[in-house]
Amino acid sequence: MCGIIGVTGARDACARLVAGLELLEYRGYDSAGVAVCDRVSGDLFRARVAEHGGSVERLSGRVADAPEDPGAAIGHTRWATHGRPTEENAHPHLDCTGRIALVHNGIIENHRELAAGLDGRGHKRTSQTDSEVLVHLVEESAAAGASLTESVRRCLSVVRGDFAIAVVSAAEPEVIVAARRTSPLIVGVAASVGIVASDVAAALATTRELYALGEDEVATVRPGTVEVAALDGSRVSPRRVEVSWSVQRALKGGYPDFMSKEIHEQPQAVRDTLLGRVDASGRTEIEELAIPDEELASVERVQLLACGSSYHAALAARQAVERWARLPAEADVASEFRHRSAVVGPRTLAVAVSQSGETVDSLHAMREASRAGARVVALTNVVDSVMAREADGIMYTRAGPEIGVASTKSHLAQLALLDLLALHLGRVRGAISGEELAEAAGALLSLHEAVETAVGRGDAYRAVAERFAHVEDVYFLGRRSGLPVAYEGALKLKELAYVRAEAYPAGEMKHGPISLVEPGVLVVVVATRTTLWEKVMANVEEMRARGATVLAVADDGDEETERLVDAVLPVPHVAEACSAVVNVVPLQFLAYTVARARGNDVDRPRNLAKVVTVE
Repeated sequence: MCGIIGVTGARDACARLVAGLELLEYRGYDSAGVAVCDRVSGDLFRARVAEHGGSVERLSGRVADAPEDPGAAIGHTRWATHGRPTEENAHPHLDCTGRIALVHNGIIENHRELAAGLDGRGHKRTSQTDSEVLVHLVEESAAAGASLTESVRRCLSVVRGDFAIAVVSAAEPEVIVAARRTSPLIVGVAASVGIVASDVAAALATTRELYALGEDEVATVRPGTVEVAALDGSRVSPRRVEVSWSVQRALKGGYPDFMSKEIHEQPQAVRDTLLGRVDASGRTEIEELAIPDEELASVERVQLLACGSSYHAALAARQAVERWARLPAEADVASEFRHRSAVVGPRTLAVAVSQSGETVDSLHAMREASRAGARVVALTNVVDSVMAREADGIMYTRAGPEIGVASTKSHLAQLALLDLLALHLGRVRGAISGEELAEAAGALLSLHEAVETAVGRGDAYRAVAERFAHVEDVYFLGRRSGLPVAYEGALKLKELAYVRAEAYPAGEMKHGPISLVEPGVLVVVVATRTTLWEKVMANVEEMRARGATVLAVADDGDEETERLVDAVLPVPHVAEACSAVVNVVPLQFLAYTVARARGNDVDRPRNLAKVVTVE
């Protein structure tokens, strides 16, 4: 889950690399580096920095000594997998001659086998990374007289794993060779400039003529031109990427950090995601879904696949599918699904949920479901992402770019769109009456207003959260619709505040975890008014009897709940089926506030990156 940027044909190559790396830091910020071909001397310049959270900023000072007449240049920002986050392990990696440089995102599964062979042939590796073997394999083919492009193709023919790479050589100083398998990579051109990037945002300042590389495709990028071929050398026509947003949308816009900006963008993200897809009568239309209604009507089971916050959205969706579509539904952690004997087939609708459309576990799970005969749908925020290209149907959230590592607006947009999918399935299957359909549609259409109200209470939520800035042990509890909210609240607190936080179905606490409840423990409970409210409050009494402090997410004006707990985070009341969209908002503020009180960087929490492209 690293970030790659490359540019050729630009006099300000280093400035473009650093600017691109700043936009790619959400993909990893353990270290950063650049390599630049010097067209005058014929040498290769390299600079690397390893400073958690400040590598790109320090790198900008190191590139002052870069060539004045640059040729091809590549840059990298790293999230460490193999090898500690040190300068020696930072990319770009060089070959033994110091004239070929390579950056890599992904995992080389057979790197030990390849490294043993390289070591036996006299190569000197200088890092602990799996990535370095690639540059030495390229070196061997280049030494035998192959072009840089051919050398990369030969290298990748013996590699197992996932990768996106960019390679430059002092011998061909204006050429960047880029390739991918599973991990995403785009290429683009503008007049006399060529560009390579992991993410559209890093390329938009240069061009909007962008193309997505396909599986095992290799691009040769020169100033103003791009040629794409398969591993066997046959020419390929790359797919054009359509971009509907500007790089300015990825900037902070006056907020202190991306997370607070993106929290405040949530009402618009929910509204835009549902816009034009459902009307007050309950008529639903999901334009990219591309699976006919009659085929959806024959579905017998829904399998939801996701990781992290997306998995919590899938847990909420499972309940919506069962309620509105009357179909059996399962939500699986994607990394587990592909390694067990899951029973799916032609009558299964598999829905893979991923903000980026790149999450490697979800991608492989989606592929496994497809191999088993299921119809697969990718639900993602990124147009033309890897998962979107491979799925039978697509559902796009319309949250816009999300830079903060901890998902906020994308999570809410996922929840809303999955609710819409459940309603759509219910409608085409005839599983829901016209009256119920209209009622559910009305609830969806008013969601953005309830989210706006909740977000508008940010100052009040922060004031409550500040009382708990010292917490070390927190339990999040919920029942039915409140359980996915509890899971998400616990994840946010762990991600951002580095607090031990666990989530449980409220009724499960007495089956073991209650033994850990004592004075000083904080229990956060989702206690909005549902048919299970009395049971939830009985569980609250069990916590308070053992000395816990209880903080409740409760409906506006619920004085009874307020009397029974120590503090409340009030939310507008909405229909239970889609309540997770609103009820999670105050828990975002809770995690944000506790993290900031502890001096943590909420945009770049330690050990995490935005996009998980390694297993």
